[in-house]
Amino acid sequence: MVRELTYTLDDLLLELGSRSASDLHLKADEPPIMRIHGRLYRTERPPLAGAQVQELIYSILTAEQRERFEEHLELDLAYMIQGFARFRVNVFKQMNHIGAAMRLIPLQAMTIDQLGLPQVLKDVAMRPRGLVLVTGPTGSGKTTTLAAMTDYINSLMPRHIITIEDPLEFVHGDKLASISQREVGMDTRSFAEALRHVMRQNPDVILVGEMRDLETMGLAITAAETGHLVFSTVHTTDVAQTIDRVIDVFPPQQQEQIRMQLALTLEAVVCQTLLPRADGQGRIGAFEIMTVNSAVRALIREGKTHQIYSIVQSSAEEGMVTLDQYLVGLYKRGLVTYEEALMKSGSPRDFEQLARIA
Repeated sequence: MVRELTYTLDDLLLELGSRSASDLHLKADEPPIMRIHGRLYRTERPPLAGAQVQELIYSILTAEQRERFEEHLELDLAYMIQGFARFRVNVFKQMNHIGAAMRLIPLQAMTIDQLGLPQVLKDVAMRPRGLVLVTGPTGSGKTTTLAAMTDYINSLMPRHIITIEDPLEFVHGDKLASISQREVGMDTRSFAEALRHVMRQNPDVILVGEMRDLETMGLAITAAETGHLVFSTVHTTDVAQTIDRVIDVFPPQQQEQIRMQLALTLEAVVCQTLLPRADGQGRIGAFEIMTVNSAVRALIREGKTHQIYSIVQSSAEEGMVTLDQYLVGLYKRGLVTYEEALMKSGSPRDFEQLARIA
């Protein structure tokens, strides 16, 4: 007989805040698991039976969401505890039991300065048009960075910003800008469907939560080409790989055209990762940033993306920085340990050499 639970899902989610945790994981035969400063910790509660996990998760789903999950066995949604936080929730099946991963999203987006993000992101956010890609692995803070850049525009410019997200995470109130936020599944059927109609909504800035497929990528590039500032994310780890990934999604006969479009429209690539602070007080971001100048445009056009790294390496005055250069800076300031920085470096040999010289 399954014992009755003495706590609710809201209790667990509120506990995330008190423990400075970022994620909650629920699965059968394990206690609730929390990610704190990047590391997973099992809570002291007893292991959950499969029926208890389902009870906790179904308590926050609408009848329509339950039906959708039972049909597709996958579900993304946003959940909010009033006055506390929003949560990005993914519900899935594993070993024939229901499971879930929940990410805490603060109600208020932090600013570029509060997050300690590179100041060049303010310049990037002020570009009048073009494509800006924020990249990195899952959980590296891409959404938080984009929310901070959106807030910067919202605070300074009277522009119409349209976001297309799955699910909707940070909620922005209008400041100087007017912001329309659309959630896939609730307000539109897909990223591509929303992008096909976005031009009629008179946007200045378009944020596409993720460029998941060829159609979405093509429409986002076209939107940037027609004079809009477009932000999006890609799951890549460095600047050159990001450009190659976008081009390689398209069939061979289209790749030359996409390369030309990217050379014209790309304004910046911001690659990021998170690593533990040396003092144990949370995590800190490390970045590789390329702002696109004429030399970079020429290399994209000519298909010589492997040579872009050397331009990024030597263009600090334009706000560019390689991941290894950024990591060495964090290490020299005592913000991260040598071992953690080395583990995250793109090229351990380059990192070791830079750390010796610096």
